[in-house]
Amino acid sequence: MKIKFFSMLFFFSLLDSFIVAQCSMCRAVAESGGDGKEGFFEGLNSGIIYLMVTPYILLTFGAVYLYLSKKKSAV
Repeated sequence: MKIKFFSMLFFFSLLDSFIVAQCSMCRAVAESGGDGKEGFFEGLNSGIIYLMVTPYILLTFGAVYLYLSKKKSAV
């Protein structure tokens, strides 16, 4: 169990640096966008919301899993 946890922690720490690197790219694209590109900015906002919501969904699944496993072991 501990090996699985630490390997997942290591994997997610590698992903973190990749995801953070993309923020500067979004900023550069948003700054270079001109007038008349409202559809582009709506897509960019949707992408930002997608990146923001994904960790919360993963944390929710993890919390539910921990809750159910603790409840199962208590019975």
